[in-house]
Amino acid sequence: LEALEMRLWGVKPEDNIVVADVGCGSGILSIGALLIGASQAYAIDNDILAIKATNHNRQLNNIAEEKIWVQEGSIQDLIANMPAPANGFTCNILADIIVDMVPYFDQLVDENGWGILSGILIDQVPKVAEVLDAHKWLIATFWKRQEWACLTIRRSEY
Repeated sequence: LEALEMRLWGVKPEDNIVVADVGCGSGILSIGALLIGASQAYAIDNDILAIKATNHNRQLNNIAEEKIWVQEGSIQDLIANMPAPANGFTCNILADIIVDMVPYFDQLVDENGWGILSGILIDQVPKVAEVLDAHKWLIATFWKRQEWACLTIRRSEY
């Protein structure tokens, strides 16, 4: 949430920022994005219990149903159901799953898109970084707390 808050600092409703939440779990990141200033969120998870939790937490936070699209499925399903690429995305899941999804990041966000990757063990960061680099994504910031890492990423210039 801290990385998301920094990324959305100063966002106004008229900016119409759209955030995708891949592996939404409880929905905290997509709900947080909306509460911080995003206009729309798209959330997906392959676990139906996560979808139910996200919808429940949306209601608890008084988020209108049309503000957050939530569905069970994959990153490919998310891309297929979004009317246009998002401005940015969050992904709080294990490194091996992130590595498998990196090839889809270009379709998930627009040309100035950004991402926040968390839930990565410190010793797995080099593997994630290598795949990001191979797909022309740059680690803009690296945060560490105990054995966990959070990476903010953006498209590289080359």
